[in-house]
Amino acid sequence: MPGPSNIFLVGPMGSGKSAVGVWLSKRLELPFADSDAYIEQETGVDISRIFDIEGEEGFREREEQAIGNLCSRQGLVLATGGGAVLRADNRRALRSNGTVFYLQCSLDEQVERTRSARNRPLLEQGPRRQVLKKLLTLREPLYREVADHVVDTNGLEVRQVGRNIIRLLNRA
Repeated sequence: MPGPSNIFLVGPMGSGKSAVGVWLSKRLELPFADSDAYIEQETGVDISRIFDIEGEEGFREREEQAIGNLCSRQGLVLATGGGAVLRADNRRALRSNGTVFYLQCSLDEQVERTRSARNRPLLEQGPRRQVLKKLLTLREPLYREVADHVVDTNGLEVRQVGRNIIRLLNRA
């Protein structure tokens, strides 16, 4: 595999971005970052609190700054928030600073994987399945637009998804 470059993971809630990102970072000996965790560290409050105080628009502003900062690094594995692709500037930063993997999973898988999720403000906007379906319908084209590779995560363990990503990197 060529020298260190950035690996960016995009996809919906429950697709495994953070878990796969941690696995990849250990396997490839690269630092790992999660854009939501980065925002929480920078602000000193959790994402739900940011949504409460600033609304989704305020959060998206912070997310855009975080993505810009994180994309400027080299040799990083980054798990983005599910809505990071909503802003064109984020999509441009991701595309131009690394290899983007869209971790795709079915709506049923998302519902199951987020069943006990906490600190996800968008899931509080209605019945979980309905909210996730709406988000996926809106974001799916953007995930595909930004992605260099689409990786199916349905029914797979973290290490299986990680190995599939490494195979794709080795082919490049």
